[in-house]
Amino acid sequence: MTKLIKATDIHTVNHMANYTAGKFRTVVKCRAGFMTVVDARDFENISIMKNPASAINGYKKGVIQTVEFCPEGMDFYVTVFAKKGKKIVFIDETILVNLTVADINSGWENTNLYSQGQYQTVNAKTWADYAYQMNEEVLVANE
Repeated sequence: MTKLIKATDIHTVNHMANYTAGKFRTVVKCRAGFMTVVDARDFENISIMKNPASAINGYKKGVIQTVEFCPEGMDFYVTVFAKKGKKIVFIDETILVNLTVADINSGWENTNLYSQGQYQTVNAKTWADYAYQMNEEVLVANE
């Protein structure tokens, strides 16, 4: 993946980049404190493939533990996001490159995804900017 610019120590995998469709399931911590698996519905699977960052943005802060992906035509799941405590153990490059500063600041600011140094490396100035791919400056013509 050529767009990825990573100045942090987060490990990455690259499973999703080779597929255009698949199914997702998420391991989340429920109110009682135990883990449960939530399968994404068909329309959610399509949405996640179009916007991979939404794989980790659809739940309340702190409940997602793992996200798994089953490529279309396969019968097995691979882990594309794993968290242990406040540390992201690894994340798929396709998800990481599509995260914006807003995604991280609103739900992942207490993890190792949040890094001011990373934001400076990719020239991120606003919450709408990408956090792990280079943001080009937009020149506005004076009228």
